[in-house]
Amino acid sequence: MSNLQAFMAQNVMKAEVEEHEVSPRFKEDGKTIKWHFGAIDGNKDAAIRKECTRRVPVPMKKGMTMPELDGNRYSLKLAVETIVHPNLNNVELQKSYGAMDAEGLLQKMLLPGELTKVKELVQTINGFDLSMDELVEEAKN
Repeated sequence: MSNLQAFMAQNVMKAEVEEHEVSPRFKEDGKTIKWHFGAIDGNKDAAIRKECTRRVPVPMKKGMTMPELDGNRYSLKLAVETIVHPNLNNVELQKSYGAMDAEGLLQKMLLPGELTKVKELVQTINGFDLSMDELVEEAKN
């Protein structure tokens, strides 16, 4: 039996804020500015999933519905919540891009390829980087 103390909140290693270069287009004093990313917790993830899920009718089953996750919306909201710096909720920054909210700002700030790179990075930072083969192997051990 393992030591239960290792699972106590005060003994668990905290996820650190990571710095990554998102785009060479953001510079200060000639140097590319790194963005800061911090993992979210399960409660925040559940709230984002709930916000991005809607009920849709089940084909051929009158009156029945099932949940459907809007994957694009979820990945964008997850990215916004994971990005620590720049502050995407800063009204002045949003106004400078003509954006109404943090999600709109992120989409206006980044080129499509840069946004995809950020979404992939966010997945890794939040622990979604294991493939199914890795998960099966981990479960065997």
